[in-house]
Amino acid sequence: MLLLLAFLCLAGALALVGQLLTAPKRDRQSSLRRARAYAYPGQGPRVDPLFQRLSNRYGERLARLAIRFDPRANEERIGMRLVSAGLARTFSPTELLAAEVVLGGVGVVLGGLVGVLAGSSFEAVALALAFGAVGYLSLDVVITLRTRVRREQMRRELPDALDILAVSVEAGLGFDGALAKLSEHKDGPLVEQFELVLSELGIGEARAASLRRMSDRVDIPELTSVVSSLIQSEQLGTPLGRVLRTQASESRQRRQIAAEERAAKAPVKMVVPTGLFIFPSVFIVIIAPAMITIFNAFSPS
Repeated sequence: MLLLLAFLCLAGALALVGQLLTAPKRDRQSSLRRARAYAYPGQGPRVDPLFQRLSNRYGERLARLAIRFDPRANEERIGMRLVSAGLARTFSPTELLAAEVVLGGVGVVLGGLVGVLAGSSFEAVALALAFGAVGYLSLDVVITLRTRVRREQMRRELPDALDILAVSVEAGLGFDGALAKLSEHKDGPLVEQFELVLSELGIGEARAASLRRMSDRVDIPELTSVVSSLIQSEQLGTPLGRVLRTQASESRQRRQIAAEERAAKAPVKMVVPTGLFIFPSVFIVIIAPAMITIFNAFSPS
């Protein structure tokens, strides 16, 4: 049984490493498919017909079961979370809820088997509940962590993206042309959001509505401030290049302040690993030879 668990852990680790190594390429391809879907609604990603039939047949039932256990798990809320995590084109809300139920069921079965092999009915029930909870919550944890990473990456990318937009607008391009120029020279989660805005503008969406939708998707204060300034600039007739330049400067200052705060917290975070790992090793290296000498001096020959 231990060998089986080790094999499962190894397979999971290899799958995770493969996902991490191919994440940039998959994200770029997903962004292109997403922009193409906005510009040409009839050309979506191809789905295996068998998988589509199984999803349509059982996905809704499993999703309703998940909503029954967790009333907060509505499709609108989960859809926004998937967009924030960059997984909106990979999973639909229904598929995510169904996958959570399936992983929870697999965890219950696996935990029950481990408990039965251990020879205790109480351990079987406890492990089944624990493994089931871990399986059910695992996707939620992955989405939360991925959302945090993407938001932090967007905060870092925002000043440079605003600089490119400001330079492009000051050079005579319109806002749409500046977005196109940004997508040519940069990539990343923030550029993907601007590409979606460009695609929406290309199919006739109002600029203010598209920018507000992007702000709701990303949900970071820095970008919300930029979007508000851009909308006010459009309404009041303020030069767009000046607004973008000002927002880029303010965003860069906020990024510097955040970096200084993280640097100030570093010494405090180093206390625990230093006390647990570094000091004991130093004490052993310094005191051990003296202790050995004293022990040899006082030991009977």
